[in-house]
Amino acid sequence: MLTAIIDYESGNLHSAQKAFERVARETGAGEVRVTSDPETVRGADRIVLPGDGAFPACRRQLFDHRGLFEAMEEAVIKGGRPFLGICIGMQMMATRGLEYEETPGFDWIAGEVVKIAPSDPALKVPHMGWNDLVIDHPHPVLDGLATGDHAYFVHSYHFRVADPAQRLAHCDYGGEITAIVGRDTMVGTQFHPEKSQANGLKLIANFLNWKP
Repeated sequence: MLTAIIDYESGNLHSAQKAFERVARETGAGEVRVTSDPETVRGADRIVLPGDGAFPACRRQLFDHRGLFEAMEEAVIKGGRPFLGICIGMQMMATRGLEYEETPGFDWIAGEVVKIAPSDPALKVPHMGWNDLVIDHPHPVLDGLATGDHAYFVHSYHFRVADPAQRLAHCDYGGEITAIVGRDTMVGTQFHPEKSQANGLKLIANFLNWKP
């Protein structure tokens, strides 16, 4: 069993790698490998796409790695392999992003990534720090997690999902902010599970042992 964490030079891979390796070791979920090799991605049993920074820059970096997106799409869309997008990795699942410029996403989950606009002017953007999850729909990756559990966020834009059924969880920050999206074998988290302590490790464990 191989979980591939995609390295396209747009994410802090060290903390993600350590968290996934720890959970895989503790739950017997096999090998975790950080890779930029399309063939490794194409053959992986699970795929994780992290991402930090701005949507346009992350997308450019990913597509600059020749064959990497195509391998990921083949494994996930055609092969039905479980996929987890983290932060910008989750946002790129959208139809388009509107950070700085309009940028096409993967269009795996319909919707767009827009700037956070809290109704309370005292709330600062970026949305940074701990916030409570509100579970909208049950899902295997959320087993053992409940409304009120904390997760760690750092972002200025959020995913406005076209189909409410594909928003699995949200948080409140002067309005509802999408926290988790999902459909079929794909899930994405706006927060960083690798930085979300016990709740994040639980979600990672659920993902690594998820059998859709």
